[in-house]
Amino acid sequence: MAALRLGPLLRYADGSSATVWVEASRPCLAEARCPDGAGGETRTFQVAGHHYALIPVTGLTPGTTTPYEILLDGVHVWPLPDSPFPPSVIRTAEDGGREGKVEAGGAGGAFRVAFGSCRWAAPAADGRDPVGADALDTLAARIAADPAAERPDVLLLLGDQVYADEVSDATRDWLAARRDLSDPPGAEVADYEEYTHLYYESWLDPGIRWLLSTVPTCMVFDDHDIIDDWNTSAAWLAGMRETPWWRERLLSGLMSYWVHQHLGNLTPAELATDPLYAAVRESPDGTDVLRAFAARSDADPASVRWSYRRDFGRVRLLMVDSRAARVLDEDERAMLNPGEESWVREQALADPGSYDHLLIGTSLPWLLPHLVHDTEAWDAALCKGERGARWARFGERLRRAADLEHWAAFTTSFTDLAGLIAEAGSGPRAPATVLVLSGDVHHAYAAEPTWPEAADHPDARVLQLTCSPVHNAIPLSIKVGFRLGWSGLGRAVGRRLARHGRVPRPPVTWRRTGGPWFGNMLMTLTLHGRSARLRLERTQGEKDGTRLETVMESKLSG
Repeated sequence: MAALRLGPLLRYADGSSATVWVEASRPCLAEARCPDGAGGETRTFQVAGHHYALIPVTGLTPGTTTPYEILLDGVHVWPLPDSPFPPSVIRTAEDGGREGKVEAGGAGGAFRVAFGSCRWAAPAADGRDPVGADALDTLAARIAADPAAERPDVLLLLGDQVYADEVSDATRDWLAARRDLSDPPGAEVADYEEYTHLYYESWLDPGIRWLLSTVPTCMVFDDHDIIDDWNTSAAWLAGMRETPWWRERLLSGLMSYWVHQHLGNLTPAELATDPLYAAVRESPDGTDVLRAFAARSDADPASVRWSYRRDFGRVRLLMVDSRAARVLDEDERAMLNPGEESWVREQALADPGSYDHLLIGTSLPWLLPHLVHDTEAWDAALCKGERGARWARFGERLRRAADLEHWAAFTTSFTDLAGLIAEAGSGPRAPATVLVLSGDVHHAYAAEPTWPEAADHPDARVLQLTCSPVHNAIPLSIKVGFRLGWSGLGRAVGRRLARHGRVPRPPVTWRRTGGPWFGNMLMTLTLHGRSARLRLERTQGEKDGTRLETVMESKLSG
């Protein structure tokens, strides 16, 4: 008899359909069933001895909240027996039209987007969490306590959903029982099977499991999903490719990301025409097909697109891959390869006037503290040879040691994104807001750019909104460093560095409008018509007394 190994994860929902992801213990027919007759079924597909299904759910009624159950070969496996949580549900939009044409949102037409990044999954020892209360676990407890109360309509997980290079003590013990940790890569993930263990550790947490079963999610990777500093530079990549264990690590990471995260990001229409999904499903064992895809992604990043677009009524979300799509040659260095940049531009500018809010999800912040931005731009100039070979060697060492690899370290891409935001946010049919949503930097803040008077500037309100971590440590050095980065002293030091590197002034200036805040946090946008409100919540308390405390609320538009 097939058992439910992982999931269910509710990945997509519109006015009349949804997708639900599961992993089963053996090949089977996976079914999602609702009491009103809605539902769907599909056969599992196999990758590396594991059996997965992305179940299409159809026949849902617009504007409803519908409980569902999961059956494998006709046997009920979800909800779990004696579960302390309410039934998992699918909430549909008010108008069941085509994707992108629905009236998104819950009560009163408001649409809520919660987001954050960097969730290190470590079992609590002796009842105490080593890095403080988990913001997603705490959110799950709050929703479970009052299922009819406010909840996100979608949860954006902006990178570092798993940590392949920083495992918990429990995972280290599991790895040690499997292989000799004195051999590289030591206490880090080495292959596909070990990646699956990371997802089990993270997504089998009871609160997280229930939350992901009842709130739709959109995900994108960042470096720790593969390894710290992934694709920092051409020199870094060349060195990694000479490491014997690297290729298996990278291919396994990309394969597991496609299975566990990326597949569910796609809409039903995209899934129906996706050749890789069809090939994996049609194969008795899709491992070789998926491995060849991952190898192609490594050899020719421009041939694969991990970025994607989702429309929620009049809210447009562009999730932008800021890791695998990079051009690393120092003379052509870019955050996005030409094809990827063209796609992002096309999606942002398509159907002007059809959306009130443009959300650009990128794991790495576009706007950073001023000292950090100038340091990264200076270092990029050094690495390119602006000050000669000796400074270039120093710049490369500094880039890796200090993680200087955000948008600011790709000067042309930073400028191009500023131009795209200005264009998308301008004109009589401009959206009310253009909001860049990011994580990575283990603190939260809001920053607002200003375009020079002589330049084209957007009519929309533009903000960088950064929220990290959901669950991770925040060392004192990070707190001190980022406070300094936002200070007047930090700005002055940054300008001196930029002058030394002969770095041109960025096309925008910006000011911090909130933060920095530290702790395990989530941000939530509430979008209603052309109005937008932002709330930042931080975990407080221990174990059963943990709660999400509102740190900041702000009206952004409308």
